[in-house]
Amino acid sequence: MVGMPTSISAVDFFAAKLAHQTDPADLAAARAAGAAPLVLDVRSAAGWSQGRIPGAVHLPGAQVHDGIADLAPDLDTPIVVYCWGPGCNGSTKAASTLASMGYTRVRELIGGFEYWAREGLAVVTDSGRSRRAPDDLVGPVPLP
Repeated sequence: MVGMPTSISAVDFFAAKLAHQTDPADLAAARAAGAAPLVLDVRSAAGWSQGRIPGAVHLPGAQVHDGIADLAPDLDTPIVVYCWGPGCNGSTKAASTLASMGYTRVRELIGGFEYWAREGLAVVTDSGRSRRAPDDLVGPVPLP
């Protein structure tokens, strides 16, 4: 709410934000370095079929509470959740559910699947694996 006093400093806010979010480039780098977290796609079955991050596990948002223990019995498992994009709060809801269940290393993917694909990172569909050219609005483009 506007004008509402806060009990957290800007430094603490940004540190917490960095601790609980990651971006597509950092997730891709962690995976390339062998430090891959469990990546959860919390979208619908239709979204999953349309495209997903390679190696992600499909666990629709409504099933997170009841389905996560089979995938991550250890509450310290590093987990990254994502949904469609910045206009979707499904990953925020799923991350909140996981945190309330005691999971300690949950992060939300900034921009979700949309930003992952727009950065030119590999995606998988029911038809196979592909990669699109990076969108010049999400990263630097080579100079002529």
